[in-house]
Amino acid sequence: MDIIKVSANSRTSAVAGAIAGVVREHKRAEVQAIGAGAVNQALKALVLATGYLKSDGIDVVCVPEFVEVQIEDKIRTAIKLVVEPRQINS
Repeated sequence: MDIIKVSANSRTSAVAGAIAGVVREHKRAEVQAIGAGAVNQALKALVLATGYLKSDGIDVVCVPEFVEVQIEDKIRTAIKLVVEPRQINS
């Protein structure tokens, strides 16, 4: 499964569709963003994707975490959003 990389210029609806599609197919999506603008777009897309998936009966949770990534020989800190279906404890 590939990581969905979001930039400040990413179309929110396109990212939301990608998140929903990956969650439907793989039961898990990872979204990565570096910088305030990219994180903003990623979170807006996550809200949209949550609505798309809810209409399919899939309730998701998101666990954010920091990750270090190497870009052009430099280490940068990114935000990774792990999106998975909510586990119902019975």
